[in-house]
Amino acid sequence: MTTTTAQQQLRHIVHLRFELPDPARLQDLRPLLEQVTPQVQLLEPDSAVLDVTGALRFWNRDAAEIARLIQLRAAAHHSVRAAAAAGPSRMVAAMACALTPPGRLLTVEPAGVSAFLRPRPVRELPGVGPTTARLLIQHGVHTVGDLAGLPLATVQRLLGTRTGRTLHDRAHGHDHRPVVTKPVARSTSAEHRFTRDELDPAQHRRALLDLAGRLGTRLRTGAQVAAGLTITIRYADGATTTRTRTLPEATHHTRLLARSAYELYETLGLQRARVRNITLRGENLSPAEHAARQLTFDHTIDKKLLIEAVQDRARRRYGTDVIKPAALAGHREPKCRA
Repeated sequence: MTTTTAQQQLRHIVHLRFELPDPARLQDLRPLLEQVTPQVQLLEPDSAVLDVTGALRFWNRDAAEIARLIQLRAAAHHSVRAAAAAGPSRMVAAMACALTPPGRLLTVEPAGVSAFLRPRPVRELPGVGPTTARLLIQHGVHTVGDLAGLPLATVQRLLGTRTGRTLHDRAHGHDHRPVVTKPVARSTSAEHRFTRDELDPAQHRRALLDLAGRLGTRLRTGAQVAAGLTITIRYADGATTTRTRTLPEATHHTRLLARSAYELYETLGLQRARVRNITLRGENLSPAEHAARQLTFDHTIDKKLLIEAVQDRARRRYGTDVIKPAALAGHREPKCRA
């Protein structure tokens, strides 16, 4: 990678933590922040993150000077003090801000990311919760530097493939998460109510296919993807069973959502269960534009996903029932008996 390319990819992130008497006042600060850059994401209850990469030239200041300007304006116009940090990624800026007292500013230069991260306790790394921290410490991993020094394969054996790769990358200072200017819902769900308590597993699977279709359409319409899936079964006696699974890759495709829904249903091992309703919920939503897709040599998958886009256009024009899976076509549930 050339120096010019590296400079083009370098980001400048400012993280602020405000001293707010009322968390509701965080929204009052948005106009002040958007006067500096439109790339603003509020983090309730008291923080905000700004991507000022495109604002450096306009203000003729570096990221640290812009952070100081925001601190002065917040104090002058809203009587609010703020801790601030500037860094080359959201993760580094957030970790630095957590160490900064109100009214002060900490800057981490790109060349100093490794020196900043390595001595930090591993529990401070974003994505490392109490359980993960205990597991790492049991294996002698006490600092971010210890984690960065492990081979990727070792970390994945300890934490799983996806989590291991994510935390290993973060331990090396790699964090490509964008600043999301529009708030994204964390979950969305669809529910199917049977007209009577249903015993037939085939009917349960039809309901799951219908739910996956509705959920996928909603996600694609909102340009979102789900990283997890939760199924909730409610029985005739009012009891419920819930199962959750992290998807192999974040998706909004009906075919992939339905496959995972079937697998979750099979783990329940239902035998002659009287099911009253089924709820399918997509978890950990994120913008579709930032989702990665696993490459495959199976061209039939690509064809099915292209057909799905055509179906969406037809449904928007002619109605949601104009195209549906053959398993759902012409199917009607029995009428409710007295």
